[in-house]
Amino acid sequence: MYDYIIVGAGIAGLYASLNIPADKKVLILSKEPVWECNTFYAQGGVATAVDEEDIPSHIQDTLAAGAGLCDPKAVEILSRNSLLVVEDLIARGFEFDKDEEGHLLFTKEAAHSRARILHAGGDATGRELHRFLLRNSPAKLVEGVEVIDLLIEDGVCHGVRVRKGGEQSDIYAKYVLLASGGIGSLYAYHTNATTISADLQGLAALRGIELKDMEFTQFHPTVFVHSKRAQKLLLTEALRGEGATVVDEENRRFLFDYDPRGELAPRDIVSRAIYRHQKEGHSVYLDFSNFSEEFFKKRFPTIYHKFRNLGFYVPYDKVPISPAFHFMMGGIKTDVWGRVPKVRYLYAIGEVACTGVHGANRLASNSLLEGLVFSRRAIEDTLLQKREVPIKSFQKSPITLMLPKDSDFKHRLRSIMWQKVGIIRKKSELKEALEEIEQMQKEPIGYLLKLRLSCAKQIVQSALRRDKSIGAHYIEGE
Repeated sequence: MYDYIIVGAGIAGLYASLNIPADKKVLILSKEPVWECNTFYAQGGVATAVDEEDIPSHIQDTLAAGAGLCDPKAVEILSRNSLLVVEDLIARGFEFDKDEEGHLLFTKEAAHSRARILHAGGDATGRELHRFLLRNSPAKLVEGVEVIDLLIEDGVCHGVRVRKGGEQSDIYAKYVLLASGGIGSLYAYHTNATTISADLQGLAALRGIELKDMEFTQFHPTVFVHSKRAQKLLLTEALRGEGATVVDEENRRFLFDYDPRGELAPRDIVSRAIYRHQKEGHSVYLDFSNFSEEFFKKRFPTIYHKFRNLGFYVPYDKVPISPAFHFMMGGIKTDVWGRVPKVRYLYAIGEVACTGVHGANRLASNSLLEGLVFSRRAIEDTLLQKREVPIKSFQKSPITLMLPKDSDFKHRLRSIMWQKVGIIRKKSELKEALEEIEQMQKEPIGYLLKLRLSCAKQIVQSALRRDKSIGAHYIEGE
C-alpha cells in the first residue's frame, strides 16, 4: 500500500517524486534498466521563457508550431511555470551550462524567435538531468517491472497490476501517475529508448480511456540511421541552431527550396523536405564546417566523440542523415492538472499524456519542460485532496506476455508504421495499415504485442479521421 505509484523513471516521474512531501510512501516502477528512457537520450535542452517579458513570445512560438491546435490555456501554464521549475532545479543544485562570467547560456532551435533553450553538459542535457533527478529522488525505485493493467472499478483507480520475474501482483496506492513516455518502438526508425513501446497508451485504449491527438507523430529531421538497431542516433536541433547546415551530395542547401527559414524551419517541414529530396535520389548530410573543432568538442562533446569513434572526422566530415520518428504529441487525454477524465486519482504526465500543449507539432525542447511543469502540477493537485483507500480484491487472470511469433509481428508492425503511417501519408495506405494491424490482432499473440497493436490502431484511425494536412500530420493524395 503506497501513497503514490509512479509508472516510469524519466523526467516527469522523477521530478514528480521530488515534489511529494517526505512523509509520503512513494514507489517508482521502471522497466529495466532505469537509464533506458527518453530523458537520458535527450540532447538539446529545456526550453524556457528567458524572463517575464519573454513569456508572450514563448507562448506565441509554441502556438505557431502547434498549427492552431494547441490548448492556449495549457500553453500559457507551460510558459509561465517554466521560470519556476528552472529556478527550482537550480535551487536544488542542478547546473545548466554557463558562460565564463557565470551567466546561463541559452541556445536557439528551430521555430523559436530567440535563444531560450538551456542545456547541460553541452549536448547531454537529458543525461545530466536524469542523473541529477535519480540521485535526489527519495522514492523507492523498482526496476524490471511491466505494468500490465490498471486497477479501476466504478471510475476509481486503486493501483496497478504488474509482472516481475514471471510473477503477477497487485500494488495499491492513493494516487497513480503514469509517466511511461512515448511510442518509439512502433516505428522502424526512431530516436527513442528501446523500452519506449506504447504499452500504457495501448492499455488505456483497451480500458476505454480516451486518447487524444494520436495522429500527430513527430519525426526528427536529422538522425544518423546507419545502424542495425531500430533506435537511431539523434543529432540535436541545437546543432542547426548553432550553425550546422543541411546539404545534399552537391553541397547545396536545398531546404531553402521548401521554406525561407531553411534549417530553422519547424521540424515537420524540414523532415518532409529531406524525405522528398531523398525520394528524388539525393543523399543528405549534416555539415558542421561552420564550427571550429574546439567549439564543436566543447559545445557538443557527446556527438563529437561518438562520430570520431565511428570514423567520421568531425567537424570536417559531413554526416549522412535521415528523418526518424522522435516524439508523440498525442497520448492519454488529461486536463491541465494531469488528471485523466472519468478515472479518479489517475494522472498522466510527460510524453504519455496529452494536455494539448503541443497541438499538431511540438516546439523544439518544450518536451522536457512539459515533463517538469505538469508533473509538479499533478502533485500539487493531489495535495489538495484527501483519500483513504480500501484495499479491494481484483480478479486475476493468467496472461502470456510474449509468444514465439511476436518478434516477427513486431518487425512487421514497425515496417507498416514507417512505410504507411509516417512522414507523408496517403488515405489508401492508411487503410491498408489498418487492415494489416487488425489482421495481426486476430492472430495468437502475446499481451505486450496486443498493447502495441492497440496503440498503433488508434494512431491510424486518428489519421484516417483527419482529412486535411496540419502540423506533423501530412496527407498527400488518396
